[in-house]
Amino acid sequence: MIPFKLSNELIAQVAAHIENKKDSLLLELLEEVHYADIAEIIDELNLEEATYIIKLLDSEKTSDILTEVDDDVREKILENLSAKEIAEEIDELDTDDAADIISELPDERKQEVILELEDREHAKEIVELLRYDEDSAGGLMAKELVKVNENWNVLTCVKEMRKQAEEVTRVHSIYVVDDDDILKGRLSLKDLLTTSTRTNISDVYIPKVDYVNINDKAEDVAKVMSKYDLEAIPVVDEMKRLVGRITIDDIVDVIREEAEKDYQLAAGITQDVEADDSIWELTRARLPWLFLGLLGGIGAAAIMEGFEGMISKYAILFFFTPLIAAMAGNVGVQSSAIIVQGLANDDLKGSIKNRLIKEMLLATLNGIALAIILFIVVLIWKDSFLAALAISVSLIIVIIVAGIIGTFIPLFLDKRGIDPAIATGPFITTSNDIFGILIYFMIAKLIIGI
Repeated sequence: MIPFKLSNELIAQVAAHIENKKDSLLLELLEEVHYADIAEIIDELNLEEATYIIKLLDSEKTSDILTEVDDDVREKILENLSAKEIAEEIDELDTDDAADIISELPDERKQEVILELEDREHAKEIVELLRYDEDSAGGLMAKELVKVNENWNVLTCVKEMRKQAEEVTRVHSIYVVDDDDILKGRLSLKDLLTTSTRTNISDVYIPKVDYVNINDKAEDVAKVMSKYDLEAIPVVDEMKRLVGRITIDDIVDVIREEAEKDYQLAAGITQDVEADDSIWELTRARLPWLFLGLLGGIGAAAIMEGFEGMISKYAILFFFTPLIAAMAGNVGVQSSAIIVQGLANDDLKGSIKNRLIKEMLLATLNGIALAIILFIVVLIWKDSFLAALAISVSLIIVIIVAGIIGTFIPLFLDKRGIDPAIATGPFITTSNDIFGILIYFMIAKLIIGI
């Protein structure tokens, strides 16, 4: 398969066909193009052109396209469609994707679209999903699945599975329930094919099955599915009744969104924004951390003012201030990044005390290695033993303190229910800059004796 490549020529060709109303040529051009690739094309078109394509193509294809286009683009397209046209798209989607799209509509439009849905059972299931928090297992799940009763025999099971499979895009697993829909286990396709048709399902199903509760957080679901390499996982309610399933494609979206959020926090952006957002939205997201950096800079300047006499006599100390501050920030970010990654992957083992001791030993080793190099450079460059000693010893202490802060803060934030990714950004850098400069000049004063 040749990978799809979006080009200016293709965009221009699509736009030209739309402008000239050459529907047959446009249909021919897009016939073999995957819906995700068409979504990429639509993202590059203006609203009128994008809406034209959605109305031209069959709902079976455009429904999938709408799930892939940029959120802002989808919102504008839906505004240009009638409630009936949106309902035609929704009828073609699995319940989880349908609920995601409907949830983006204004309340009044939601009701209009739901009333226009032809499949009333489908509409009922969508309404049920809309009641769940979007960041919960209930908000992620789809109602489409294949389930069999433990009291059926294999022949009845196969017949029922054929009926159910018509409504399911992909059959990842076959779930076994009792008469009250309580999840009992899962059924191996191999066992089903190799067992006598008169055998009861209760005699062949596998009772061990991983599952999540409707109220579990999306992040926790992602961890379970990642840990056990699951393509799908059943969702149960408080009574352990089977109510839906979550598939790997939904979890990939959760992982990607969480990674984007953590990356932005690490970069000092306080809310979810994209490059195409307005200047005002981007400013609001960035300004708080920039303001923190400004306060940190003012604090560092105030600290340096307190050592003005020593700096005026030993100007070399001033020249190495940026190095000390940079090393403190870098070490802090490295330490916090490792801890945040461990917390995110749920593979951080041992007590906080042991983690701090390990980080302190690591920082000490790194600090000594760097300090020896720095001591030799300063001694040769400035021919001042005391200055070289003061700067080198300060570097060791600063790196150790930065490592401890970078380890402790994300652990502390996680214990308090705050996203520890905050600790990998300007917060940790600014705090380590201030502590680093303070430690630097205090140690220098002790060694030089001024």
